[in-house]
Amino acid sequence: MKYMAAYLLLSLGGNTSPSAEDIKGVLSSVGIDADEERLSTLLKELEGKDINELISSGSEKLASVPSGGAAAPAAGGAAAGGAAAEEAPAAAKEEEKEESDDDMGFGLFD
Repeated sequence: MKYMAAYLLLSLGGNTSPSAEDIKGVLSSVGIDADEERLSTLLKELEGKDINELISSGSEKLASVPSGGAAAPAAGGAAAGGAAAEEAPAAAKEEEKEESDDDMGFGLFD
């Protein structure tokens, strides 16, 4: 990732096809030693490609990836019966009681 970041920084600076030495220079300026194998792999993958086209095609692919959390389960006791729905309010009342005891009468700025 750091090699790609250096490549992108050089591209933004006007260098349309950064060389391995250019990337090593950027990385060494922040105290990072470059791995020749990873650097050569990156340059092989990016050879002859326009970075702006790669970014736009990657953005399109990323837009189709689902993100976010899982869907919340259906409410209450439809699948588990009415007992689960009856237990939920009792548990909520217990949690409220426990939360009120957490500060032990002291506020954050007292």
